[in-house]
Amino acid sequence: MPVVDLAATTKRDLNAQLHALSAVTNETLWRVENPAGQHALAVGLDAPITVEIAGHAGYYCAGMNAHASVIVEGNAGVGVAENMMSGTVHVKGDASQAAGATAQGGLLVVDGDASARCGISMKGVDIVVKGSIGPMSAFMGQSGNLVVLGDAGDALGDSIYEARLFVRGTVKSLGADCIEKEMRDDHRVQLRRLLDAAGLADVQPDEFKRYGSARTLYNFHVDNAADY
Repeated sequence: MPVVDLAATTKRDLNAQLHALSAVTNETLWRVENPAGQHALAVGLDAPITVEIAGHAGYYCAGMNAHASVIVEGNAGVGVAENMMSGTVHVKGDASQAAGATAQGGLLVVDGDASARCGISMKGVDIVVKGSIGPMSAFMGQSGNLVVLGDAGDALGDSIYEARLFVRGTVKSLGADCIEKEMRDDHRVQLRRLLDAAGLADVQPDEFKRYGSARTLYNFHVDNAADY
């Protein structure tokens, strides 16, 4: 297992080593020590590897991830897993603002809380937050699933398109065009899959409420002008 000590080498060298890996590499497990909250760790990965970051990560950790599994053994700064395409990102602590922003695929799991704008403009990613999320989460969420075991802050799902939001706790307020929706059997099956993927086999889908688009903002209508 390659071990990269960021107290002895640079972040640029770490990322260069990871970017040089091919899809058939035998070096499939990497460990990064002494990350010290540095920004842009393990960004732009494009190989089926696992990267363990032994501590806190700064901004944009695991951004643009494809195929890789990135585990942060601490907290993550702004924009963790931003624009992720596939793979898995697991934050074992808390996540700052814009976790999973614009992400198009893959799975982001946050064991703690996520701050404001979690899942903003999400485009197909699955996000599971075991704690609570801040305001304006899933703003303009286009597709994908956001699962929250705790509470959600103000303006959840503001201007949402077709992303699906599942919240077990209390929602402080819903954003423009976001409403509570029926939880059907296919949603329960989908939610069960996500809970299992996040290691939450003991949590039941019926404990959640589902939220999504009322579909009144898809096209401009003067009667809805005040909601824009």
